[in-house]
Amino acid sequence: MFSTQRQSEILRLVRTQHTCTITELAEVFAVSDETIRRDIKPLIAEGVLLKVHGGVMLPDRLEEPPFQRRMQENLEAKRVIAARVCEWVRDGDSLILDGGTTCVHIAQALCARSRLTIVTNSAEIARTLAPRGDNRVFIAGGEVRGDDVAAFGPGTLAFVRQFHVRYAIVSVTAIDTQGRFMDAQPDDVSWSLAAFAQAERRVVAADHSKFGHSALVHAFGCDALDLLITDEAPSPALAEVFAAADLEVSVGAPDCAAPADDAAA
Repeated sequence: MFSTQRQSEILRLVRTQHTCTITELAEVFAVSDETIRRDIKPLIAEGVLLKVHGGVMLPDRLEEPPFQRRMQENLEAKRVIAARVCEWVRDGDSLILDGGTTCVHIAQALCARSRLTIVTNSAEIARTLAPRGDNRVFIAGGEVRGDDVAAFGPGTLAFVRQFHVRYAIVSVTAIDTQGRFMDAQPDDVSWSLAAFAQAERRVVAADHSKFGHSALVHAFGCDALDLLITDEAPSPALAEVFAAADLEVSVGAPDCAAPADDAAA
């Protein structure tokens, strides 16, 4: 087995078992401990695996991986969500978008709409939508985060409070079993809450991988939003929590996802 094939199998095993020792991996692949260490070294360097005493594990879900890697995670699910958002948003609508990867995919899908007014803190979203369809794009200034090129800080919050929009669409890192929406960064929460205060419809866009997990910062509860757009129905228990809070859940279908080339056209 070539090293790259073994690395793929190592990832598969760790994702299944959540943690593996060097000795276990060496026995599975019938190679030396040193060979396994060489195989996992680049995976650790890339942040795909986390080194622990005597082995490796998946990185803690409380820490998000770099932006470009997140753009590729659950890609089809994010495209399904983006297509469903595009069904809700009509030509001429106004909306606030945050700088999360799901909202970047939404921006790509919204290239099919025209005459939109978009308020965002994301340079990537502004770059995507400003040249298209006679849109008007307003981008908040402030300190720019190196990972996702999104601006945060008091100035961005003051900026977004100038606007009144039809939709505020934000992403989250996790939604726990109690229906609490959670984020990895306090600044993301501040932006989301400020955006919600300026919108007629408060929307979270989150794929199914976010269900049943937690993250560092509690952002808001079900009663803080009007609509959750996702790609798969939540579990019955979580659906019951949403229903008790009168939270509308819109589930996209895979066949409504626009291909990447169409979204960028």
